[in-house]
Amino acid sequence: MRPMRAVGAGVVATAGVVAYDLLQRRHTLLHNFPVIGHARYALERIGPELRQYIVTGNDEERPFSRDQRTWVYASSKLENSYVGFGTDNDVERTEGYVVVKHRTFADVAAPTGRHHGDDVVLPSPKVLGGPRGRAKAFRPQSCINVSGMSFGALSGKAIESLNRGVALAGALHNTGEGSLSEHHRQGGDLVFQIGTAYFGCRDERGRFDLERLKELVASAPVRAIEVKLSQGAKPGLGGMLPAAKITPHIAEIRGIPLGKDCASPSRHAEFHDVDGMLDWVERIADETGLPVGVKTAVGHLDLFEELARLMARGDRGVDFLTIDGGEGGTGAAPLIFSDAVALPFRVGFARVRRIFDEAGVGDRVTFIGSGKLGIPENAIVAFALGVDMVNVAREAMMAIGCIQSQKCHTDRCPTGVATQNPWLSAGLDPQLKGVRVANYLRSWRRDMLKVAEACGVRHPALLTVDDVELLDGVRRGTPLREVFGYSASDGRLGADLAAELGALMLGEPEGDSAPESTTSR
Repeated sequence: MRPMRAVGAGVVATAGVVAYDLLQRRHTLLHNFPVIGHARYALERIGPELRQYIVTGNDEERPFSRDQRTWVYASSKLENSYVGFGTDNDVERTEGYVVVKHRTFADVAAPTGRHHGDDVVLPSPKVLGGPRGRAKAFRPQSCINVSGMSFGALSGKAIESLNRGVALAGALHNTGEGSLSEHHRQGGDLVFQIGTAYFGCRDERGRFDLERLKELVASAPVRAIEVKLSQGAKPGLGGMLPAAKITPHIAEIRGIPLGKDCASPSRHAEFHDVDGMLDWVERIADETGLPVGVKTAVGHLDLFEELARLMARGDRGVDFLTIDGGEGGTGAAPLIFSDAVALPFRVGFARVRRIFDEAGVGDRVTFIGSGKLGIPENAIVAFALGVDMVNVAREAMMAIGCIQSQKCHTDRCPTGVATQNPWLSAGLDPQLKGVRVANYLRSWRRDMLKVAEACGVRHPALLTVDDVELLDGVRRGTPLREVFGYSASDGRLGADLAAELGALMLGEPEGDSAPESTTSR
C-alpha cells in the first residue's frame, strides 16, 4: 500500500503543478509546457556549474580557465602544479598569445627544483613613500599583495583567512573601502582604503573626518593609505552592499544604518579635480606620516596627464598609483560596467605608464597593477610594461576556496567566501585557509623569479618590453614595445633603482650548471 500511496501523492503533486502552470501568466514557457518547462529554468540556474565541470575545455572558461584555477588550487595546497605532455592552449590560432623570450647565456639562471625558491623574498623595486620623504616610508617585501576586498562583501572568516595568509607570507592586505574590522587584525600588515563613502573615517553625517582616520590607522598595522577613485569591476560607479548582507556588526564598522542598501557615491566630496586631490593627499600624508596613493581604472587620460604634469613640479604627489583593469573586480556590477567600461589592464596601464615616463616622474611613483595578474603569465606582461607590484583579489579568493560559482552578488556563495550567511561560512577555517593563501603567494613569487632568471635578470621588475612578444597564431610575433608604442626607456627602472634592486636580490637562490670538465679548460 505504501508504494501506491507514494505514487498517488506524486500524481496529485504533478497535477497541482500542471494546474498552477496553466493558470499562471508570468512564464509563457511554463504555460505551454507544464511541469517539463521547469527543467529549463533548473538547467539555467545550474548552467555555470555544468559548464565548469562537464562541458568546457581546460582553457575555455571565463573569467578564469580550469587550467588557471587548477594552478591556484594546487599552489595553495603545495600540490604538484606542473603539467605534462605540453600545452593544451591553441598556440597555432590564438591572437595575442603571450610568449616570454628566455636567454641561453646570462649572468643568472633559474633553479630547476619545483619548490626551489618557495621562501624567496621578492621585494618591491621602490621604497613606498621614499621619493616624497614620508615619515613612515618603507619597502614592501612582497611584490604580490592582496587587493581591496571589503568586510561585508566578503565574510569575516574570509577576511581573517586573507590577513593570516599575508602575515605568513610577508605581504600586504588591502582592507577595501568597507573599513577596518577585527578580522583584519590577525597579524598582517594593512593598506587602508578610503572610498567615496569614507567608511571608518566619517562622522555621523557621512563626512570625512581626519581625526577618526588618524585614530583608526594608529590602532592597527596600517602601512599605507589608498584613495579609491574607481575600480575595474564598476569604474565610474559607486559600490553597493545589499541590505541582506548588512549585519549589525558591519553596520557598526561602517557607520551605516541597518535594513537599507549601502550605496557608495561615484565621486569624492573632499576634492573635485586633480589639484584638489593632491592637496588632500598631502594633508593626509602629513598628518599620518604614511605613504598615500590612488587607485583607479583607466578611461579618459586627462586625469593622468594632469597628475603627471603637477607631480613634475616636485612639491606634491601620490606615492603609488594602482591601475585596475576593466576586466578585473570582485564586486558585483551592472553587466555593461563589467563588460565594457574602462580599458583592459594592458592597454590602460601602458598608456598611463608612458605618460608618467614622458613627464620624467616614472621613478617617483610605485606602480601597482591589478586585474587577473595573480596568474604568472599575465603578471610577466605587467612587469615588462613597468609595474612594480601587483595586487590580487579573485586569485586570493580561490586560494581560500572560491570555486568561481559567480554567486558573489546573491549572498549565497557556496564556499562561504562572499557571503554573510553564518551557515555557509561555517566550514571556512581561517587557520587552514590562511596557510593556503601564504602558499599561493609564495608559489607565485617562486614561479615569477624562475621566469625572470630564465630571461637573465634577478627580479621580474627588471624585465622589459623586449622580453615578451604577442603572437598572431604562428604567423607573426610582435614585441610588447611595438604593440604598446613604448620608447627605449619607457617602463624601465632608472639605472640607480635597477642597480639597487639587483643588489637586493644577490642573496636569493639561483640555478647552477654541472661541474666544468677538465677538457674545457
